[in-house]
Amino acid sequence: MSDRRRIGVLTFHRSINYGSYWQARALVEGLGRGGDDVELLDHDSPAIRRAELRCAFQPLLPARSPRSDFPAYAQKVRSFVDAVDRLPRSQCFDLDRPDGVGGYDVVVVGSDEVWNFHHPWLGGKPLFFGDGVQAERILSYAASFGNYDAQAGIDGYWAEKLTRFAALSVRDENSRRAIETSLGTSPALVLDPVLQFAGALPAPAADRDELIVYGHSFPAWFGDAVGRWAERAGCSVVSLGYRNDWADEQVIAIDPVAFAARIGGARAVATNFFHGCAFAMAYRRPLAAVPSSYRLNKVTSLLDTLRAGDRLVPPEVSNGEMDALLGAPPSDATMEALDELRIRSAQFLDEALAA
Repeated sequence: MSDRRRIGVLTFHRSINYGSYWQARALVEGLGRGGDDVELLDHDSPAIRRAELRCAFQPLLPARSPRSDFPAYAQKVRSFVDAVDRLPRSQCFDLDRPDGVGGYDVVVVGSDEVWNFHHPWLGGKPLFFGDGVQAERILSYAASFGNYDAQAGIDGYWAEKLTRFAALSVRDENSRRAIETSLGTSPALVLDPVLQFAGALPAPAADRDELIVYGHSFPAWFGDAVGRWAERAGCSVVSLGYRNDWADEQVIAIDPVAFAARIGGARAVATNFFHGCAFAMAYRRPLAAVPSSYRLNKVTSLLDTLRAGDRLVPPEVSNGEMDALLGAPPSDATMEALDELRIRSAQFLDEALAA
C-alpha cells in the first residue's frame, strides 16, 4: 500500500499576477518534494475571469491605461494562461458549486489573500473557508486577510468555518491578530511559499545594469527618488509587468518565469507589492519599498518580521539613504530571520501534514 498522500492546494492560482502564480507554483512544488501527489484545485468562475481580464487591461485605475499598451497586456495574459496550464491541476469545477471535487487526504488553503473579505471579486467565497472541500483534513498555509483590518474582527459565521481547520497558519501579523482575537487561538506565522520554497524560482538571468520596478500607482516622490538613484548609479529603470511612465523602459509583456529570472539578475528592486519584496529577498537583491494603502498590512508585516523595516522608504528620504538601500543586499540580520522563519515554517508543515 502506498504512503503517498493526495494533497490539494486551494489558492488564487489563476490570478493574472506574478506573485499569485509563483506562490501557487512554489507551494505545489514544495509540498511535492516529499513524494506526495500534489495538485491545485482548479476552480473557475466566468464572472471572476471577466473581472481578472478587466483588471489585467486596466490595472492602473482610476488612471486609464493607454490603448497602445493593450497588445502587451494581451500577450501578458496569454503567458499566464499558458503558465498555469502547465501546473498540476484537478478537474476544473465551479467555484460556487464545488461538490464532487475531492477525495484528498489533505487540502491546503493558501497562500495569498484567500480570506480577504475586501477583495473586489474573490472576497468572502465560502470555498476558501472549507465549504464543499472533500478531504480528511483541511489546513491553511500562509493564508492572509489582506487589507481587511484585524480590528474589524471575523464574523461568527466565518469564524465557525475556520474552527474546522485542523491547523492554521498565516503570513502576516494582521491576519494572525484577526484569528487570535476572533477564535481565541494563535495561528502560526509562516513564510510565503515564494520565500519558503525559493528553490522553485528560476535561476537569475544574466546580470543587467538595471533597477527593476514592480508595481504601479507609486507616489511621485518615490519615482523621483528612484530615478535620481539610478542616474547616480549609472543604470536604467525598467518597469516589469505594468506601466510606470517615470521608468526608462516598459516591459509589460513578460511571462512569469522570465519575470522572476529578470528580478534575480537586477542591480536592485523598487516595489510597492508584497511579492516584489519577496522576490527581492529570495534573490538577495537590494530593495526599496513603499506600501500602498491596499498592501500596507502585508508589506510592513513581511519586512518587520524579516528585520528589514528600514527598507520602507519615507517621503523625506535623502539621496544618501537611497544609496544605502539600493546599493546593498538584505542584511545578515534579515537573512538570519529568513532562515529562522523557514525552519519554523517547515516544522509547521511537517507537523500539520503528519497529524
